[in-house]
Formats: sequence, C-alpha cells, structure tokens
Amino acid sequence: MELMGRLGYTEFVAHGGDWGGVITTILGGRFPEHVIGIHTTVAQPPPDLATDGLTAVERTWVEESRDFWSHRAAYAKQQAARPQTIGYSLVDSPVGLLAWILDKFAEWTDTEDSPFETICRDSVLDNVTLYWLTGTGASAARIYYESHGGVNAFDPGLRVDVPSSISTYPRDIERWPRAWAQERFRRIVRWREPEAGGHFPSLEVPASFIKDLQEGLAAVVAASRS
Repeated sequence: MELMGRLGYTEFVAHGGDWGGVITTILGGRFPEHVIGIHTTVAQPPPDLATDGLTAVERTWVEESRDFWSHRAAYAKQQAARPQTIGYSLVDSPVGLLAWILDKFAEWTDTEDSPFETICRDSVLDNVTLYWLTGTGASAARIYYESHGGVNAFDPGLRVDVPSSISTYPRDIERWPRAWAQERFRRIVRWREPEAGGHFPSLEVPASFIKDLQEGLAAVVAASRS
C-alpha cells in the first residue's frame, strides 16, 4: 500500500500467484478502500473446513493439496525454520541454486517428463540468473520464515469482500473447492478452471493466461462499479 501511494495511486486492482497470490489476498482483505478488486491463482481457504457436501473431484483437490503441504513441501519447511542454512548454498553455488529452482519447475508444471516441454530453457536460466546476479537466493527465502510457513501465512480470520476473480489451474500445487474459497473470498465474481497449466501459467500457457487475466480484471472492475 505504501508503494502504491508513493506512485500516486489511491485505487488499483491486484493480481498474483504463489506468494503474489498471498500478498494480493491480504491487500484485498486489509485495504478494501483502496483495492478495487483482485485476480489470483491461489485461493487458500480458512483452516479446518469440513469436506461434507464436496464432490468427488473437489475432495480429490483437497486431498492432493493437503498431501503437497504434508509430504512435498520440505523446501518451505526448511526455509520457514532455518532459512539461512539453505541460504548459504543458494548464494555460494550457481549449480546449487539452479538445482533448487529447477526442482520446482520440474514438479509444478503441467508436463509429463520435463518442464522444458512448456517452458524454454532460456526462461528458466533467466529466472535463476536473476537470483544469482543479485545475490538474493537467501533473502528471497526469508519470506517463509517471516510468515511462519507457506500454507499458514494468512490470518485465519482474514476475509476478502472486494470483487475477486479466481483461476485454478489443473496442475497447480494446491487447488481448493469454490465452496471453501467462498469462506474467505466473499464476493467471487468470476471462477475459472483452465484446461492446461500448472503453477507457472504465465510461462507455461502465456497466451491463454493473459486472456484469462484480462477478463478476470475486467470482471472485478465491472463488479466494483455495479
């Protein structure tokens, strides 16, 4: 909010995925007088919701999302508990940094054998090089520590009342039912489940992602004026 104010914007829309989705949700929840609406690929619900009434597909989403945070999120738990330990490796070895980041591209994309099926090597190298040349591999990891860990980053009581557009990609690391999302996002004006894409849709399916983003933000702007 302070940054947008310095740039001269008193009202704006926000979009984000991954941590950007967390930040976007917090902006919409805490600053409704400034945030017109949000678009996000991350719709984390409040904790401890019951699965009663969910469809079989929605139950699968919940099971897979919980499995991810329980068994495949060691990176997040390491960075939440001891970020500086892994931080030395991330700023000392370009191979170590590449392996750490490429592992996420390999597992979190909508591909069969290799992330390079949808993301070119240069894009991955650009991503890793940005961390390497700026020496931010360690500092970037500290958001997990400062937020006490991935899925628990939200205030359980946070609610978003501004218009929200949510897109859930089929191979993302976590997917939550709309009924659950509505417990946090009180005014969902657009809900989409694209046919392709994983955790990095802007890199994996850029054309359809841009169209989805444009339509999502248009929907929240229109809803804010109605």
